[in-house]
Amino acid sequence: MENALIPIIVFLLVYIALTFELINKAVAALFGVAIVVMLRIVSAHHAVTLIDFETIMLLMGMMIIVSLLRSTGLFTLISVKIAELTQGSPLKILVLFSVVTAMMSAFLDNVTTVLIIIPIIIELTKGMGLDPKIFVISQALISNVGGTATLIGDPPNIIIGSKVGLTFNQFILNLSLPVSIIFIAVVFYIWAVNRKKFQPINTDLVKIFSFQLLLEKIRFEFMDIKLDKKLMTKALSCLGLAILLFTTQTLTKISPGVVALSVAMLLLIMSRADVEQVLEEVEWGTLLFFSGLFILVGVLEEHGVIDWIAENIFMKVGDNPYVIVLMVLWVAGIVSGFLDNIPFTVTMIPIIEHILESNPIPNNILWWALSLGACLGGNFTYIGASANIVAIGISKKYKSGISFFEFMKVSVTVTLISLLLASLYLMGYLWISLQR
Repeated sequence: MENALIPIIVFLLVYIALTFELINKAVAALFGVAIVVMLRIVSAHHAVTLIDFETIMLLMGMMIIVSLLRSTGLFTLISVKIAELTQGSPLKILVLFSVVTAMMSAFLDNVTTVLIIIPIIIELTKGMGLDPKIFVISQALISNVGGTATLIGDPPNIIIGSKVGLTFNQFILNLSLPVSIIFIAVVFYIWAVNRKKFQPINTDLVKIFSFQLLLEKIRFEFMDIKLDKKLMTKALSCLGLAILLFTTQTLTKISPGVVALSVAMLLLIMSRADVEQVLEEVEWGTLLFFSGLFILVGVLEEHGVIDWIAENIFMKVGDNPYVIVLMVLWVAGIVSGFLDNIPFTVTMIPIIEHILESNPIPNNILWWALSLGACLGGNFTYIGASANIVAIGISKKYKSGISFFEFMKVSVTVTLISLLLASLYLMGYLWISLQR
């Protein structure tokens, strides 16, 4: 902890700026880095070595692939087709769109998913005379649940996987079961407490004709982009190749970051896309934010701050593995609901590594606890996850604004149900692991 006061103050100031959105998150993180470098707490050369470039490559590669895939119009086409399948049934709208949202969030990213799904679901429900609010809230919450299932579905998982060395298959094998159960429970809860809002609409001929006109309006508004079938085929092939290489990582020994960036470059060559235009779509602010954050947490780690937190807070609960796992899950879940889960996850990784040195809990269960807590906890409030903020923003544009407390009326119970089910899963998994 020697000479750690200034890095701690800088980190806390950056965290406050991020939490209350006082300035741009990338600017906040990099300004913090600039301060510790100028004060010679860390050299510029050494600061660069603290960046986890595996995470940066994975994020950048997936951003490029998703950007090109989105430009083909495929996601919009899928959403419009789902709207047709609902046949004007509010319950089918909830269930079918939830399935699509969860699947897209697992293999793409939450923000891209809600950007595509939310405008169509608002037009569809408003056109049917329904209040779109519960549908918007449901899809925002489901996007965070679905993204929990895979390595590439949510930033905390990308960070955990890259930093710890967990594979795509390990995430699928260990998290797909609890996420599937939580998904079903969340959809059922939303339906159960809002049953009146999901009652079937009148099915007389006038209503059926009106619904068909509504579908035509949605097709006209959202399908004005000409489908680029050639690019779509190339982009889907490259996405499939990336997922194949992710799942065969133990055989190929190629890391996810190298896979994502290599496949993205292959797609750029194959598609002959305007590279400058594609690069404009990359979220450079997010990548710079991650880089700055890795440096700040690395400095804290080198000054013994992380070890001190582990020893004096997390290790004080004793050595009972069940208590430790539940504490990591619930602390991550609650904190991530009110603070940005990305810096929290980056900070927690060295703490958990420290815990595991003295208490080697088997089968990476502590990492699954951190993943489930950080990803699912983002649903506590609408500031807890980027997908929530984007969904609320789109809703306001369509004059269906959702207040902080309207969101929390649904989200708090959904998050508690999610964390309770995650607790049961982790306790069962831990019990089985300890019996062996």
